[in-house]
Amino acid sequence: MLMSSGHARFVVRFKMEAKCFVLMLAIPALSLLAESQEGLRTGFYSSSCPRAESIVRSTVESHFNEDPTVAAGVLRLHFHDCFVQGCDGSVLITGGSAERSAVPNLGLRGFEVIDDAKAQLEALCPGVVSCADILALAARDAVDLSDGPSWAVPTGRRDGRISSSKEAANLPSPLDSIAVQKQKFTAKGLDTHDLVTLVGAHTIGQTDCQFFRYRLYNFTTTGNADPTINPAFIAQLQALCPKNGDGSKRVELDKDSQTKFDVSFFKNVRAGNGVLESDQRLLGDADTQRIVQNYAATLRGLLGVRFDFEFRKAMIKMSSIEVKTGAQGEIRKICSNFN
Repeated sequence: MLMSSGHARFVVRFKMEAKCFVLMLAIPALSLLAESQEGLRTGFYSSSCPRAESIVRSTVESHFNEDPTVAAGVLRLHFHDCFVQGCDGSVLITGGSAERSAVPNLGLRGFEVIDDAKAQLEALCPGVVSCADILALAARDAVDLSDGPSWAVPTGRRDGRISSSKEAANLPSPLDSIAVQKQKFTAKGLDTHDLVTLVGAHTIGQTDCQFFRYRLYNFTTTGNADPTINPAFIAQLQALCPKNGDGSKRVELDKDSQTKFDVSFFKNVRAGNGVLESDQRLLGDADTQRIVQNYAATLRGLLGVRFDFEFRKAMIKMSSIEVKTGAQGEIRKICSNFN
């Protein structure tokens, strides 16, 4: 749709003013939130390793410039870490019985980014910066590099000494009903608003055909596709994922802006263009639907500013789940191995 130059200037000005207004309100609130997360604090390494955050940032940026899709991988890695044993870097451990080898974690990627940053930090500040903190910082930087929001990450996490594949059984699944999703998030101290907000990270996410192809063929045992999918979108998905095609083929979860962190994901869910069944189900529950609609709406969503602000809050909250601090845990020398 074309718009006049005057209308275009109004939209740009409205967006800028909305962002400034929200940021004026947000900065004090986010600062208070960041300083009260389970003994963590911003600037934890300001004396012990002053370049810690800049090294993580430059490492993520280097990998991002080679492959922008690594941003989603790093963000998902942090999410999966926090939901099992808390945000303690346990997902980074290798081994047949470790979290990393659990079925829900087999598609995780971005480990090389964390290992790269850790190697540099060990050379500069040996035994100081935890792998758990590197992962939390890298997740923030991955969002920022994808044109999403940035925030002050509270640090001071210690690395866990346990990593069990059995513990990963309760990770949120694309097959989960909304009730089950709510239950899993509540168990980690996160509410329904956090759930929808964090799922919004799928705006830069990808998935394999095998995780949603069942929605496209014989979903109702009569040969029909999932009726919640927009009919026009079904053909696009079937072209990407043929019935007997490669189940490991990667497909973007946001068909309109795959590498840009924005509210396009919520607009797609609202239009029936959610790829994962769990994403589309957000529109079928009154509580989650209201949040999706608020983020997707132009005015109620403040042109995306609302989501940016709420995502910052949800990430600070999630990244403090069951953290180890003080004398708990350890500071690993290599992120994939216990000391």
